[in-house]
Amino acid sequence: MSRQLSLSLWGRHHSDRVSDVSTLPTVLERYRIEIDTELRSVLAERQSPLYDMMRYHFGWIDEKGNHQQGLVGKALRPTLCLLACEAVGGEYRRALPAAAAIELVHNYSLIHDDIQDDDRERRHRPTVWSIWGKPQAINAGTAMRILANIALLRLESHGVPLEKQRHIQRLLDETSLRLIEGQYLDISYESRFDITVSDYLRMIEGKTASLIACAMEVGTSLGTDDADLIESFRSIGRNLGLAFQIRDDILGIWGDKEETGKPLASDIRRRKKTLPIAYALEKAQDGLKEQLVNIYRNGALD
Repeated sequence: MSRQLSLSLWGRHHSDRVSDVSTLPTVLERYRIEIDTELRSVLAERQSPLYDMMRYHFGWIDEKGNHQQGLVGKALRPTLCLLACEAVGGEYRRALPAAAAIELVHNYSLIHDDIQDDDRERRHRPTVWSIWGKPQAINAGTAMRILANIALLRLESHGVPLEKQRHIQRLLDETSLRLIEGQYLDISYESRFDITVSDYLRMIEGKTASLIACAMEVGTSLGTDDADLIESFRSIGRNLGLAFQIRDDILGIWGDKEETGKPLASDIRRRKKTLPIAYALEKAQDGLKEQLVNIYRNGALD
């Protein structure tokens, strides 16, 4: 089986649903709406202020509890999960609990990431910790990770065999660990000046690519039992995740704040070893490299 994800593959299984590229945005918006509904359902019966912090993070309410439109993020990972499931001939709604779990894992990591990086703004809004404080934001993020496991239990009502449920649970747990390992490297690199592009790629493979690869693997596995096809989609997800983070790092320096939703050059101020910096450290001639290291080590980066 080819390792390419193509619309021809999609169309072969679902010619009645997607006839050409122009219909894809409509399909993706349908996914987005149903992901939002599934996430709201996971949180529906949980009414303490702890869960209101999560609702705020998702954009469903403001900091005073007033209702808002909701789901201010891209929902990229759960969308890819549903897309992969339907692309291989599965019923995408069967994958909704897993898609919600993946989005919960992603957003728990964002809440904790904002704390670790002292980021006060995300998606054009104050971060959870900047409103409720770091201790309570840690609680909100940790609880969100547990809710991801609870969301996966809904797979049973969609007829997913127990063995496959356990496999998906194990995969999401392993991916969460890889995500944390990547975050550990990201933070540890801040005080180092010997970081190479290979080091950077290893870091983002854990921090970003692992969850996108997981999303596509889970979605595919809920649509087919073809091991080669599942591995192909996982590989696509990994490469997409690497490209996504590289683009994000470039936009973080030279992009538009309106697009990123975060202050520009914040990664530089925190001495992050993003791709442009890692490349400069590895490739710069000795004099320029020494100058860059001195600025990063001792200089005011504002």
